[in-house]
Amino acid sequence: MNDFTFDEINLMCIYNTGSRTGLMDALTEMRKELAPDEDALLSLTDSTLEKLGRMSDTDFDTLELYPDFDDEEDMDAE
Repeated sequence: MNDFTFDEINLMCIYNTGSRTGLMDALTEMRKELAPDEDALLSLTDSTLEKLGRMSDTDFDTLELYPDFDDEEDMDAE
């Protein structure tokens, strides 16, 4: 189960604590600090939290949560 978008993976890399529940807690705390006009980040955070909530800790442990800046550069070149 890996239906995370590129942006969701990058968000998880930034806030990763090493566990699924820890990451969910960190994203939930960050979400509280968002300004009302940060609706894109709010939506991204909500979709990430929803997907994390549906997966098991075992599935989470198989994710490679390392930012891949090369993929973003490749996407910018297109």
